[in-house]
Amino acid sequence: MSETYDAKAEAEAVATLIRAKSIGRLKKQLTERPAADLADLLEVLPPEEAGVVFRLLPRDVAGEVFADLDSDRRDRLFASLGSEEVAAVLDEMAPDDRTQLFEELPGEATQRLLNALSPDERRVARTLLGYPEDSIGRLMTPDYVMVRPSWTVGQALAHVRERYRDAETANVIYVVGPGFKLIDDIRLGEIVAARPEQHIEELMDHTFVALEAHADQETAVSMFKRYYRVALPVTDSSGVLVGIVTLDDVLQVAEEEATEDIQKMGGLEALDEPYATTRFWTLIRKRAGWLALLFVGSTFTADAMKSFEGEIQRALVLALFVPLIVSSGGNSGSQAATLVIRALAVGELTIRDWWRVMRRELISGIVLGGLLGSLGFLRILIGAFLFHEYGVHWPLLGLTVWISLLGVVLVGTVAGSMLPLLLQRLGFDPAVSSTPFIATIVDVIGIALYFHLAAFILGGTLL
Repeated sequence: MSETYDAKAEAEAVATLIRAKSIGRLKKQLTERPAADLADLLEVLPPEEAGVVFRLLPRDVAGEVFADLDSDRRDRLFASLGSEEVAAVLDEMAPDDRTQLFEELPGEATQRLLNALSPDERRVARTLLGYPEDSIGRLMTPDYVMVRPSWTVGQALAHVRERYRDAETANVIYVVGPGFKLIDDIRLGEIVAARPEQHIEELMDHTFVALEAHADQETAVSMFKRYYRVALPVTDSSGVLVGIVTLDDVLQVAEEEATEDIQKMGGLEALDEPYATTRFWTLIRKRAGWLALLFVGSTFTADAMKSFEGEIQRALVLALFVPLIVSSGGNSGSQAATLVIRALAVGELTIRDWWRVMRRELISGIVLGGLLGSLGFLRILIGAFLFHEYGVHWPLLGLTVWISLLGVVLVGTVAGSMLPLLLQRLGFDPAVSSTPFIATIVDVIGIALYFHLAAFILGGTLL
């Protein structure tokens, strides 16, 4: 919700107007609000009052507001509207927003709503739904302004005035040649500044950037970031202009991708809708699988400790430092994995950079491990002198902890940085190498390393 817009306060005012049957005043009040604020208002109104407000909105505004609602509120509004009202709202929605809505619905519901559209809008909707899921074709809209190179500036401006209300954006005008092949794009400001008798071809530099309709949506995110555009044209494999993608849609994709990566890094399947509207058993299903897998991984940690049961019984003091060892390794691995996954996501790194990453993390692991090892040794030294802990062999115990921390942090940073690259090389999402997963792997390695070092260094003394 907007920081300056209090939807709850306005909902109370709207409810008062509805009870007083002051429909004229209510309609005037609604027309003064942008679509985003109206969507916030509908989210907090009770279903009956939300239905009244929605019916008072102009059709074009209603379509825009409907696109901003969450899935639960959309469902409730659908249930309260008649079939003709539903058709009117869908007809007024932007094609890309409507496509996103259809993607969220069961196939039967999508087909029913498609049949409710006007013939022209139905044809547009079927075309967009024909592109692969998560492709740029699903994001694009066919509402744009195009001109011919042979037109004069005066003709082009007259065409813009005729088409701009229906276009998603008129900031950029697209120039097409024979067969509607894209040959250039021109900013509207350049056309406005030109003389009316000039031809469009005189303004062209034949330099433009376009997206391919079947490419992945993440490609659009990186292209927008690289070229700083508010819209980019979309072409088919032969260069024919088939639509445009605007910045608002790409920002939504970027948010969804970031959310998905964060959720996977937290050790769960990515949610298909916002947390607050996700059904309880869906949340359980998304989380249970990874938790079970991580639990199985943790049993290896228990098995590793069991194999050193004799050492633990002979020197119980060794068990005191197990949490210190495993947490340091897991934390360092999680840090490295997070850094590399994010760098891969934003295009800072590619698989070819693996050796550069490996070299950097090897050095980082040694430095960080040495630092934590020194802190561990200092902890034992303070305990020995101030509290008379750890017995006469505390220096050897301190050395064991110091080397173990150095080793486990080194292993953690290398494993955490390399696993995302390996997964991407194998065609998997790097975010699957979640931080709990990395921590589980490093836990097992850290325990084995710690007790083997203890057996070597403390043999003949504590062991």
